[in-house]
Amino acid sequence: MNGKLAEADKALKKSSQTIPVWKKYLLTIEEAASYFGIGEKRLRQLAAENAGAEYIMEIGTQIRIKRPEFETYLSTAYVV
Repeated sequence: MNGKLAEADKALKKSSQTIPVWKKYLLTIEEAASYFGIGEKRLRQLAAENAGAEYIMEIGTQIRIKRPEFETYLSTAYVV
């Protein structure tokens, strides 16, 4: 039982180390919405409409946005 508590303590300490969003490579939909100023619903639509786009990564059922690639996409887009 003590080993499980130690593992849980390690996980808690690791999760409390916050990496700034601008340094992250992969962003959650929530982080990307906040960072780019685009609604979560619209980001989910973009991901669904552009399945296989280079700025999308699917991890199981989770969608992640590749920040640098999405920045490049946005710099050439006229409408989002």
